[in-house]
Amino acid sequence: MSERKVLNKYFPPDFDPSLIPRRRQPKNSQQVVRLMAPFSMRCNTCGEYIYKGKKFNARKETVEGEDYYGIKIFRFYIKCTLCSAEITFKTDPKNTDYAAEHGASRNFEPWREEKAVEEEDRLAKLEEEENNPMKALENRTVDSKREMDILDALQDIRARNARNERIGQSVDLLERLGMEEIETEEDRERQLAEEEDEKLVREVFAQVPAPDAPAADRAGSIPHGGTSSSLVTVKRKASTQEPELQSLLPESARVLLSTTSSLGAPATKRKKVDGKSMLGIKFKGKAKATV
Repeated sequence: MSERKVLNKYFPPDFDPSLIPRRRQPKNSQQVVRLMAPFSMRCNTCGEYIYKGKKFNARKETVEGEDYYGIKIFRFYIKCTLCSAEITFKTDPKNTDYAAEHGASRNFEPWREEKAVEEEDRLAKLEEEENNPMKALENRTVDSKREMDILDALQDIRARNARNERIGQSVDLLERLGMEEIETEEDRERQLAEEEDEKLVREVFAQVPAPDAPAADRAGSIPHGGTSSSLVTVKRKASTQEPELQSLLPESARVLLSTTSSLGAPATKRKKVDGKSMLGIKFKGKAKATV
């Protein structure tokens, strides 16, 4: 399998290449090539449009009697895709392009016309300057003035951009500083508002001793940090006097408190006198001392 790619062939010792008969071909023979349409064109026979890049099986030949500084010019033959009319075009090495020759007309391309007009104007200007030195001096003066105007405009644009950049940096710095100041003011206002809220809460909610609380609690002798179960939290309006606890309790609690106060303190044990109680009851045996 590897021998099929070998390029070296065997030539016998008696091989003479001059004895090989030469194949005779016409001087200007055509070759079949595959190409794409180099420009958009319209068929002169049927009016069909052929876009640039359309693929064709074309015939190529060398144009006789035409060249450009020794460069050969080639002609191509294609057929219209609709009516099969023959269309020819050839190379144009002078303009590095192709030129329509027969059977079709090239579509209008405005940029090519602009280039041609510019080239004509340039040639006319050069010809006029050659014949008129004052005109050449005037043209050079106009050109130098135009260049100076362009440079001045460019310098102005650069200065404006630099100024805008500096202003933008300063604005960003001021915005950052302003945001920090605003944040500081907002924190201060928030802190003041929280202090006012806390003060209002202390005024609205107060702890007062219950009516049946011990004397120590009523006197306020509660250990620091400690709490007493006899304290009652009272909700009241701010900037008003402290209301009585009786008016804040429900009806059942008020009835219970009034009943307790009417009964009074509980009766204590009576002391014995000479072996008899205060009620006149006599006890047998030694009387026990009471504590």
